[in-house]
Amino acid sequence: MYNPDRTAMSNTDTAFKNPASTVRRRWNATDLGLIAVFAALVAGAALVPGLAVNGFGVPITFQTLAVMLTGLVLGPGRAFAAVGLYTLLGLAGLPIFSQGRSGLGILAGPSAGYIIAFPIAACVVGWLATIVIRRTTKARALWFFVSAAVTSAVVVHSLGIAGIALNTKATLGQAFLSDLVFYPGDMVKNILAAVIAVALHRAFPDILVRRVRRSAARPATA
Repeated sequence: MYNPDRTAMSNTDTAFKNPASTVRRRWNATDLGLIAVFAALVAGAALVPGLAVNGFGVPITFQTLAVMLTGLVLGPGRAFAAVGLYTLLGLAGLPIFSQGRSGLGILAGPSAGYIIAFPIAACVVGWLATIVIRRTTKARALWFFVSAAVTSAVVVHSLGIAGIALNTKATLGQAFLSDLVFYPGDMVKNILAAVIAVALHRAFPDILVRRVRRSAARPATA
């Protein structure tokens, strides 16, 4: 005879015995520590003296390297939190943007689009990194580089161009041409981010690789 109480108890026991069927665990102290460390990394990269060469005062810095590395290492959620934390602290007044700038006033300057793009880019490249980890075992550095390069072009440069055009008297064409100066350096930084990320994943697979594999092994539930 069907016993609904017994069925409910059986389902509950199965959920406790099978961690894969439970709700995904919240961030723990390690996750929060990683978010803080990578937020500091992005801030440190911004404080390295930049070189303004594009005619609108937007400097070349190591921030793109730090943002892409954060996404490739932490994955989408924690990377967005880390770079978002950095961005919020800078907008709140800490002098951690490039050239020691800070405050909401930077959103009215030519760098606004790039700064807004950073948390989004970290999330996007982090999501792409999880796909790469899930589907590849070889040439992972190459796919990480492709992920970073695509994210940089689609997110960072697009929003950067929009910010220049909106906050200056430049046309979109002029903003686009001024942005091209950043591409050669970004390619180098994306290569470095990919190589460093692969090395970190090999040394510390618990940061993201094993998380992704556990998530991929989790059976689908109705």
